[in-house]
Amino acid sequence: METEFASLTAELQDIWRLIQIQGQNLLLPSRLWQLGIIVAVFLAAHLLRLWAQPRMRAWMKGRDWPMWRLRALLVVNRRLRIIFFSLLMWVAYYVMTAITPFPSRSFLLELVATLATGWLMVIFGSRLVRNPALRTLVRWALWAYVTLWVLGLTQEVSDALDQIGFALGETRLTVLTLLQAVVLVTLFFVAAKFFAAAGSDRIQKSEDLSPSLKVLLVKILQIALFGAALFVGLKTVGVDLTGLAFLSGAIGVGLGFGLQKVVSNLVSGVIILLDKSIKPGDVISLGETFGWVGTLGARYASVTTRDGREYLIPNEDLITGQVVNWSHSNDFVRLDVHFGTAYGDDPHKVRAVAIEATSNVSRVQTSRPPVCHIVGFGDSSVDYILRFWITDPTGGLTNIRGNVYLALWDAFQENGISIPFPQREVTVLNDQLTVRRDD
Repeated sequence: METEFASLTAELQDIWRLIQIQGQNLLLPSRLWQLGIIVAVFLAAHLLRLWAQPRMRAWMKGRDWPMWRLRALLVVNRRLRIIFFSLLMWVAYYVMTAITPFPSRSFLLELVATLATGWLMVIFGSRLVRNPALRTLVRWALWAYVTLWVLGLTQEVSDALDQIGFALGETRLTVLTLLQAVVLVTLFFVAAKFFAAAGSDRIQKSEDLSPSLKVLLVKILQIALFGAALFVGLKTVGVDLTGLAFLSGAIGVGLGFGLQKVVSNLVSGVIILLDKSIKPGDVISLGETFGWVGTLGARYASVTTRDGREYLIPNEDLITGQVVNWSHSNDFVRLDVHFGTAYGDDPHKVRAVAIEATSNVSRVQTSRPPVCHIVGFGDSSVDYILRFWITDPTGGLTNIRGNVYLALWDAFQENGISIPFPQREVTVLNDQLTVRRDD
């Protein structure tokens, strides 16, 4: 431990001596002139940005371009100052090298121009990271690395960070190793996310795959790419992964005791995707829940009802429970409507009028015409059942039943068919109330 502390102290002292030497060199007359040029270039870049930024935005508003191109121009518009500064610094550097042959007279100009260009490349390169927090972290990390690389301090800082570490079993982890692991794993994760999005887009556009198989393939692709990114990233920096066997065993024990429901839902989700019993877009009912399957997740299925509520149903319930899939093998759904008419109405006429009225309702299929049957003789009416087919259960079931009832009402009114209802007659005899019920 004392040896490591002494080595770390020596590395930090070397870095401090280099900083002191460079600071003293800034006081030389040639360096002071270069500092003045840098300040003048910065002010010129700032003024150019104040002049060009509003004009560029006004020009962008008149462009009818795709959104991605306008966003790219907006990023350029926000970074006009550093763009102008980098360009003017390189112009100042080349002018100085043409005026004087001594490299020391333009050393600081080249250093600042290179540093500004590196920062600018980091700004545009970090835009590939979509997550704002992760993008900020990557940007600052790359800025720090570019600065150290331009100043020539990467080796000294690396040696200093390599002295700070701790032992984890037989493996020694240092700050340098952890930083490299974070950077590499982040880069691999960004690449994995890009390839996963591209592969998912290709899978979703394939017409030969069913919706459930598409979801399964996308999940497998994401797990494989992100797992490979983590494994390769840690392996690249020299992290010993042999302990993963013990870790996986511990995870297995934990799953067996505490995560039984989670594992059951995961396995049920895979079964649902493989047997294609439920897929995105299906209309299902489970208990009192009736709605459309939006997404099939690893743990649950999202079902949206007609009133806008979104139910997250565990995959295990879809496997073990009785689920009605209204659009499993085909989109044909038969609905039943019950009604009754008076005994004085001709049942043959009632059936014909009911079938004709139902056939004229939109969404009712004429390829499978409606049928109407007598199902019983009630106390006050002849009871009928009317059956018809639809092919769009996603359009709702209650509304189509309501439209059919409304069509029956209008047709019965036009044809003099009455719908009876129970009647009650109250008779008063000898100042005593007697109730007599007549149908």
